[in-house]
Amino acid sequence: VVDMAAEHEKPGAIELSPLKGKIEFRDVVFTYPGSDEPVLKGINLTVKAGQTIAIVGPNGAGKTTLVNLIPRFYDVDSGMVLIDGQDIREATLKSLRGQIGMVTQKVVTFNDTIAANIGYGKADATREEIIEAAKRSFSHEFIEPLREGYDAVIGEHGSGLSGGQLQRIVIARAIVKNPAILIFDEAMSQIDADSEAKIHKALSELIQDRTSFVIAHRFSTVVSADATVVMDNGQIVAQGSHYELIQDCPLYQSLYE
Repeated sequence: VVDMAAEHEKPGAIELSPLKGKIEFRDVVFTYPGSDEPVLKGINLTVKAGQTIAIVGPNGAGKTTLVNLIPRFYDVDSGMVLIDGQDIREATLKSLRGQIGMVTQKVVTFNDTIAANIGYGKADATREEIIEAAKRSFSHEFIEPLREGYDAVIGEHGSGLSGGQLQRIVIARAIVKNPAILIFDEAMSQIDADSEAKIHKALSELIQDRTSFVIAHRFSTVVSADATVVMDNGQIVAQGSHYELIQDCPLYQSLYE
């Protein structure tokens, strides 16, 4: 599913209690295995619990790498990532990842029913919860007309559904999971205008009252965030509100011209 490089836990790793969701990156340096050049170079960032942070920057700036450190898909070379003051390397992977929801460009589906795909993040999800999440993510409208409805089987690559429909199913999955921390990597391609508007509406509801990181490609997403972080070449070059950055940050201005 993901190239997991950090599947090991410390002996005596602790179970995280329910997270409030304050996240700190302290002097974080990270290099992909087999590479000499760090992708992240001395990242310092504090995100308050419940804040929505938009991350923008050119391709290769390190945006996706940064958020992939939160569920420990990779571990830092130096520095640390803390959640609620706790170094995430001290926690069990299950208790950490169980409180993080991810909606990424690479939509992951399983060769199973639509209902099972939506309920994947929560083992005891009821049919009612699954349908409610589908309604809130605007998925119900295309699931219900299917001959087998929620029991229709979708393949591992989401065969039979459009890119926009698959993204909505993954948003439904995040709604069911109800995580303390949400990571949303905004899809650029394969999304029709109707789906895009609905995904945006579902997302704006989903990020309420939880710490959210949005790798943003759309202007409207950035404007609605609490703060925006501008990355370039593995570093944070500016952060602030849209209105501050549009005045003071040439790179930000060039991204939104």
